Amino acid sequence: MPRTASTRARILAVAGAAAALAGAGTAAAASASAATVPPAPLTARATTANLTAAMSQRPQTHAHAKTTPVKLTAATKKAAPAKKAAPARKAAARKAVHAHAARAARPYQMYDSVTPSAIPAGKPMATYADGAYAASPASVHGRNVTWIDTNGSDPKGATVLDVEPGDATPAGAATWAAQRLTAHPHGIAVIYTMRSDWSATQAAISGLPRWQQHHVRYWIADPTGVPHVVPGSDATQWYWGTHYDISTVTPRF
Repeated sequence: MPRTASTRARILAVAGAAAALAGAGTAAAASASAATVPPAPLTARATTANLTAAMSQRPQTHAHAKTTPVKLTAATKKAAPAKKAAPARKAAARKAVHAHAARAARPYQMYDSVTPSAIPAGKPMATYADGAYAASPASVHGRNVTWIDTNGSDPKGATVLDVEPGDATPAGAATWAAQRLTAHPHGIAVIYTMRSDWSATQAAISGLPRWQQHHVRYWIADPTGVPHVVPGSDATQWYWGTHYDISTVTPRF
């Protein structure tokens, strides 16, 4: 059916309004659809990348955070082995003490002479503090010396009294021992004598206080030429030589 100009104008106006309304409805629908449609799921790679990025931005506050190693100082390095070495040093010291005690507990050989220079170097020796054959301290400097008093005049300095014909007597041995032990109550008093004079000397010593008797030692001459110790003695002079004599000495001497 033919339309007039005014009719076409009204139709176009209506159509335009309808189009406008349709366009607005489409836009609103699109907007609503966008709001309700969920986002596309992340791929595995995208998820890992995002988590890595997120973790790198978080402060390291958990218990497994990396710690800086402590650097040992020179003093620390030296102190650590020292603790381990201490027991070893103590054990070595105890071993040395026991070895020394074992050596001291064995009988040994002692030389005596009127000529100290004739005695082999390094050997324990005895020589005279007074009398005709007195030796000077300088002549035996650095030696392990036991001093012999031949006439009873040096009880404080000498360790041994020589009881034999021409020297001190058995009766004098008791007086000398008492004087020496009064001066050195923690020391010993050694009486050198022959087997033939030993009983008389022991009888004289028996008159001393018991504590002093316990500090008396006997060095007995018995020159058989064979090393031995006379029973009951603390040392036995078993060899008489041209230049020196030799005795076997027990640890009690």
